[in-house]
Amino acid sequence: MEQLPIFLTIKDHPCLVVGGGRVALRKLNHLRAAGAQVRVIATQAIEDIHSLAAAGAIDLQLRAFAPDDLDAVQLVIAATDDRALNGAIAAQARDRQLLVNVADQPEDCTFLMPAIIDRSPVVVAVSTGSASPVLARMIRARLESLVPAGYGRLAELCANYRDRVKARFSEQRDRRRFWDRVLQGGVAERVFSGHLAEADQAMERELAITTPDSGMGEVYLVGAGPGDPDLLTFRALRLLQQADVVVYDRLVAKPILAMVRRDAKHIYVGKQRNDHAMRQEEINALLARLAKEGHRVLRLKGGDPFIFGRGGEEIDTLAAEGVPFQVVPGITAASGCACYGGIPLTHRDYAQSVTFVTGHLKDGSIDLNWPQLAQPHQTIVFYMGLVGLPVIIAQLIQHGVAPEMPIALVQQGTTHMQKVYVGTLADILQQVEQDPPAPPTLVIVGEVVKLRDKLAWFSANPDPERGATTPILPEE
Repeated sequence: MEQLPIFLTIKDHPCLVVGGGRVALRKLNHLRAAGAQVRVIATQAIEDIHSLAAAGAIDLQLRAFAPDDLDAVQLVIAATDDRALNGAIAAQARDRQLLVNVADQPEDCTFLMPAIIDRSPVVVAVSTGSASPVLARMIRARLESLVPAGYGRLAELCANYRDRVKARFSEQRDRRRFWDRVLQGGVAERVFSGHLAEADQAMERELAITTPDSGMGEVYLVGAGPGDPDLLTFRALRLLQQADVVVYDRLVAKPILAMVRRDAKHIYVGKQRNDHAMRQEEINALLARLAKEGHRVLRLKGGDPFIFGRGGEEIDTLAAEGVPFQVVPGITAASGCACYGGIPLTHRDYAQSVTFVTGHLKDGSIDLNWPQLAQPHQTIVFYMGLVGLPVIIAQLIQHGVAPEMPIALVQQGTTHMQKVYVGTLADILQQVEQDPPAPPTLVIVGEVVKLRDKLAWFSANPDPERGATTPILPEE
């Protein structure tokens, strides 16, 4: 570690910026955000800096730098276009034992300006020691997903309760366990979702508990999307990393399960046609029981839990049992597979509506509203329609859809196993018979399929570890 990372208090302290360009503007805005009194010396300045001066946000003096400009300042930033001048300013600042930063001249700096994630009062700074500012910004971008805006509000809540927690738990170990539970549990999630009054109520309940390890847990019903782990939402990723138990389906991709906290317990409850690891009623009861035992339970479902995912049945049971829960939507298979297959679901020249329909009903039949599905100028997406594909095609044609209507089958969309079959209602079964697709396969019927040849953009990733949607059974 070549530099000591520190956070400097400069609120109401005088700081000097020499230079009037874009780099100077970026630096002085960081100083202003920290509450500094900023004086800018420049022979000329860009309009944004003039605007800040006109608003009274900074003191702008349009003239050349003079050595006495360093009098009575705490920190100096040299950001002119003259490298020699920047070096001279830095040398004079160091002679006065002032903190100095020089744009793109790390050898002249006594401190560096990091890439910053501001979730005040939480602030995260990333530095590569000037080796690669671009890399620092890339790392910051990744951390943005792990430090959502709600962390600032969470830190403020912690500050409000800090003294009471210290008085409530005399042992440091107990305080640490308390904060671990609060910061990774229901209180934090209520803050993140904007329910601040509920968060305060939950904190009061936590403080009333006699031991840090008792109390009700919570269930997170999370959509894992169609397969590509990059399509997870930020909230889904955060919940994956804090759950105690994960209850997951057959279609959850292996790389997504790998993101779950390593010491979390895994319970497989996957279903496929005529082969259910656990009945739905048993899954519902399992989620309630685990939460009542105090666990944070991640119910992980492929796609979106509210689109043919039976998520409504699960939270209905949780609500009846008085178990706290939250739902995190995921990218549903229709959207993900169509997008990665280069098939827009709507297009003003071909389809003005889209219908999602399940390829089989609860009793195993395919008794659908065929006259409605046969209407023109729409796109029909069949979930779980591979087994019943011959019936689907026959019924559509019988109800007036032309045999030449385009159809696409998207196998394991968004993953390295993606394969798209394109044909018509008249000939697609011949393709399927010659080269059977592997489940899960989505069926798309509509004129929009014609656009695939022009709009296809995604090539299946050759990495077999990325996005596989085969069953992942718990280790013995």
